[in-house]
Amino acid sequence: MYGYAGKLLDVNLSTEEIKTNPLTEEITKKWFGGRGLGVYLLWKELGDKWEKVNPLGEENLLLILTGPLTGYYPGMKTAVVSKSPESNGVVGSVLSSEAGIELKSAGYDGLIIRGKAESPKYILIHNEHVEIRDATKYWGLRGIETTKELMKEAYDELLKLEKVNGKPKEPAILYIGPAGERKIRFASIMTKWAHAAGYGGYGAVMGSKNLKAVVVKGTGPLPPVANVELLKKMIKQVYKTAYDSTTFRLWGTVAGAYNTAAMTSSEPVRNWQEEWHNNEEVTVSRFESRVWIKRFWGDYGCPMTCMKVSYIRYGPYKGAVTDGPDYELIAYLGPNLGIFKPEDSVYLSWLADEYGFDGINLGNVLGYAAELYQRGFLTKDDLNGLELNWGNTDAFAKLIEMIAKKEGIGKLLAEGTYRAALKLSEQKSADLLKYAVHSKGIGIGAHGVRSKKDYTGPLSYVTSVQGGDHTSIARPIATSEGGETRFIFYDSAVICFFIAWVGFDTLINFTNAVTGWDLTKEKWINDIGMRILHTQRLELLLGGPDVFWDPRISDDNPPRFYEPLPSGPFEGTGITKKEIDEMKKSYYQEVGYDENGIPLPQKVEELGIPNGVAAITRIKQRLNLL
Repeated sequence: MYGYAGKLLDVNLSTEEIKTNPLTEEITKKWFGGRGLGVYLLWKELGDKWEKVNPLGEENLLLILTGPLTGYYPGMKTAVVSKSPESNGVVGSVLSSEAGIELKSAGYDGLIIRGKAESPKYILIHNEHVEIRDATKYWGLRGIETTKELMKEAYDELLKLEKVNGKPKEPAILYIGPAGERKIRFASIMTKWAHAAGYGGYGAVMGSKNLKAVVVKGTGPLPPVANVELLKKMIKQVYKTAYDSTTFRLWGTVAGAYNTAAMTSSEPVRNWQEEWHNNEEVTVSRFESRVWIKRFWGDYGCPMTCMKVSYIRYGPYKGAVTDGPDYELIAYLGPNLGIFKPEDSVYLSWLADEYGFDGINLGNVLGYAAELYQRGFLTKDDLNGLELNWGNTDAFAKLIEMIAKKEGIGKLLAEGTYRAALKLSEQKSADLLKYAVHSKGIGIGAHGVRSKKDYTGPLSYVTSVQGGDHTSIARPIATSEGGETRFIFYDSAVICFFIAWVGFDTLINFTNAVTGWDLTKEKWINDIGMRILHTQRLELLLGGPDVFWDPRISDDNPPRFYEPLPSGPFEGTGITKKEIDEMKKSYYQEVGYDENGIPLPQKVEELGIPNGVAAITRIKQRLNLL
């Protein structure tokens, strides 16, 4: 097959069996790669018992996958897919890492990790050589120390394996920090100190398998492509588009920290109590002049290099190092906590990286706890003496540490905002879910919907199969060139959508140049993308074992999003429940769900989803709809 290696590496940590599984063209044409392929592999193995599978149990699979455009399309992403301990559905989580191209150059389209090791391990892959190695001495290490120490050992092993071929470039590494080791539900899989597969909580899945890291080096060529000359032209077109994005290349998403609040009123401020501020402390120029030490930072083949490196040179947080931080972390570990100084956001982002948290969901649960403290539902006694006032950076840092160690209230908050809210509501005899800003157990991305001025819309998080994920939002398909299926394309082709501003037709043509297929935009939207969407919807609604989602209730915005904006140029604007109900009805009809938001039997049969009708029956039985 053009663009594919044609096999998956399969590692069983329980038995230490290592094998390869064929990947056929029939499967790739139906499920593509990355997120789509992961959705299929999980459904194939776990679908008939989905609601009984514990995401943090030995039975769950952890998938690290490439896509058909990995290594060919400029820039580099790697997809991580599993049953999510946050939503109990599936999230296609992508991170900026060379692991994808290293896997494909080693001869694999992806890695299936199953079972659970008896003691801490890491997987070392060098072409055909695959080894499960002891990681006991690395267990408990934080991010930077893990990378430095484990890479020394792994690189020495690579030198032995390379023998007369000279010194190889350093391998790619995916690892977890203490948050993943302790199975905190919003732990990330990390790489390069500050890059993360955050949404989904897959660091916890990795920790549940006693797997500290995956280190991979491939020295072979990429699989051949169907049309080399056309591919060269397509690559030039993508590069030109990226180079024309001058502002984004210079400033990345950091500029959003001020603009998203001051201009579009859609940034979380004090747990979304507001979405507007005009505090110039978070303008990009302050980050650029005070904390940036490297302006252009990109992954393999990236022409955008939108990432930045920040380092605190002096003061109480001296030594903290992270990326920009990107907009999401600046927002969630900044204004969302009443914090506006660049140094403070860098410091909290560094802590998130070091412990291996998803910074978005970490900021979400911190903001939730702070509002409960503000309203008197949490006291200093509940918080081990912390005064969790807005803007108290040191208190938030201490709470991060408590969550990472599962100490005191940190053990409860380690379950994530939604599950913590359920428990706290019970403990405090009050409805505390109304302060939880989440969708299907996943904290809402740092782009609000009330002003209707951001790229998100009122329906974005309501029906998304990835909950609060701002990189995979629901949109009407007919009016937005593919809607949610376009986001599915990015995650399944495994490309960065910051370099995908070239039009959907160009992305399709690029795919055909690599694979030799005759894929069309309509084929993707109506067939492949829709198949992946519906399968993820089935997995999400089956849920379990601890949380299930009733779409009649859970297909909704968090209560806070029905409160009109209290300040800024769009003060008083908002969305209504009636508006959402009408939009849901239209969306359900367009994608092929029934009036309750459940995929229609005839639709899943048309899409060829294995055992899809039986899954619908199980969902309806649980919801008493039969």
